Amino acid sequence: MGFWKRLFKGAREQKDYEQGWESTVGSSDSVDFSDSEQRRQYVADCLEQAADAAKEIKLLGGEYSLVTGYLTDIEEIEALPEEEREVLNGIARRMAALSHERERYHGKKNRMKDSDYYRLRKQEEEVQEGIEKLKECEHYGELIRQDMQRLDREHSAYSYRRGELETVLNNLRGMAVIFLAALAACVVMLLVLQFGLKMNTQVGYIISVGAAVAAIAVLWAKYTDAEQEKRRVERAVNRLILLQNKVKIRYVNNSNLREYLCMKYNTKGAAELEKLWRLYSKEKEERKEYAEAEAKLDYYQKQLQARMSNYHITDPDRWVNQPNALLDKREMVEIRHELILRRQALRKQIDYNNGLAEATRKEIMDIVKRYPSYAAEIMEMVDRYEDV
Repeated sequence: MGFWKRLFKGAREQKDYEQGWESTVGSSDSVDFSDSEQRRQYVADCLEQAADAAKEIKLLGGEYSLVTGYLTDIEEIEALPEEEREVLNGIARRMAALSHERERYHGKKNRMKDSDYYRLRKQEEEVQEGIEKLKECEHYGELIRQDMQRLDREHSAYSYRRGELETVLNNLRGMAVIFLAALAACVVMLLVLQFGLKMNTQVGYIISVGAAVAAIAVLWAKYTDAEQEKRRVERAVNRLILLQNKVKIRYVNNSNLREYLCMKYNTKGAAELEKLWRLYSKEKEERKEYAEAEAKLDYYQKQLQARMSNYHITDPDRWVNQPNALLDKREMVEIRHELILRRQALRKQIDYNNGLAEATRKEIMDIVKRYPSYAAEIMEMVDRYEDV
């Protein structure tokens, strides 16, 4: 609800976005705003786009705050006094040594790369959720692609039919001109026969006019049917354009989310990540056999956690499983780089949805300005969305 109040509060400073969201907001040029159904449908579609954007922003905001917290932790650790950092490094060295022993113990049985193992260990609590999210993204992406292909086919079919109807209408207009010209020629010929040759041409007049009237009536009926069908086709095309825009927005959001998850888990897809997760789970059970080293490692992990709790570290648990980052500046730089990339990816998605919401707001407010007689009705629809 707060999002909607901020969105429609009024004029505010604008920000340029580069994601190309303008092309996903529907164009009102083809909408007849005097038609209540078209007007309400168009405004409802715009509000639905803004609602989808608000939902995405809310979902991305938590992850963005989490990544920012991790970056803040790095700054806090690097700003520690030398004495405190030496104590912290001493604990980290013991943990690193025990970790090395455990690696050597399990090195004989390893069936997966150590880099994959420790990467998954850092993300252990998130991987299964990541697998499910990736599966959902891939499945949903396939459904979206099918919808886009279906809508493209329908759009092409309707566009082709519209071209056919335009040809039919042109042909009917041409035939009407030909019939009228033929009628005029017959009348001229009958006049010549009547006044030039003194012939009785009354029957000829009746036949000519009757034939012309019958032909024009048939042409008019066909022309009316074709005109009505053309209007139906044009309404269908406009509706398909709105649907295509909505599907494109969902495709962009889904693609960005899948790209982010693949980058976050360093994988090409759900199947690869699930395979690595199964290998990791098996190795984790095997490494538990090294009980004494595990017990010592657990002791030092608690020491490190307790020590970090005394500092301004938002999440000490994160550093328990990566003592080498505290000892090796290069690894800390790599972690910082990874977090910055993740935050940039999230910022890109948030900016995209903010831009989309702002463009939708501008579109609705522009409609209100252009059609003040419908302003109360449109703002009432906006108010209903605010209460949702």
